[in-house]
Amino acid sequence: MRSRGFTLIEMLVVLAMLGVLAAAARPLLELSVQRSREHELRQALRTLREAIDAYKKAVEAGSITQGADDSGYPPKLQALVDGVPDAKAPNGRKLYFLRRLPRDPFAPADQPAAETWGLRAYDSAPDEPRPGKDVFDVFSQSERKALDGSKLKDW
Repeated sequence: MRSRGFTLIEMLVVLAMLGVLAAAARPLLELSVQRSREHELRQALRTLREAIDAYKKAVEAGSITQGADDSGYPPKLQALVDGVPDAKAPNGRKLYFLRRLPRDPFAPADQPAAETWGLRAYDSAPDEPRPGKDVFDVFSQSERKALDGSKLKDW
C-alpha cells in the first residue's frame, strides 16, 4: 500500500506560485491605496474651499462683522469649526461652516488636522503661497506626485 499525500517538491512548487501571485498583486494594491488617498484629498480640499467661500459670502451678506482692513476671509481654519457670532441674529447665535476640520490624508498621522494643511493668505501670490492674517486657500504640503503626474501641493 502506498500512502497518499503531497511530496516536498509539490509543496514548494505551490508555495512558489503563491509567492509569484502575491508579488504581482502588490503593485495593484499600492495603486488602489494611492487612488483612494487622492480621492480623499480631493474631497477634503473641496470641503475646505466650500467652507471658506461660504464664510466670505456671509461676510459680504453682513452676517459676519469685519474690520476696515480685513479681506473677508476667515482668520484661521479653526474659525470655520468653532463658529463666529452672527451679526444679524439678536440672540448672539453663531454661524458654523464645518462640523470638523478634515485632515490631509498624505500628512503624518500624529499632526493635528489644522497643521496638516498649507495655508495661502489673500495677499500672497498664487505661485508663492504663504500664510498671513487670513485663510484664502488651502493646499496639501505633501511633496508626492499624483497618479496623473501632477504635484499634490498644486491641487
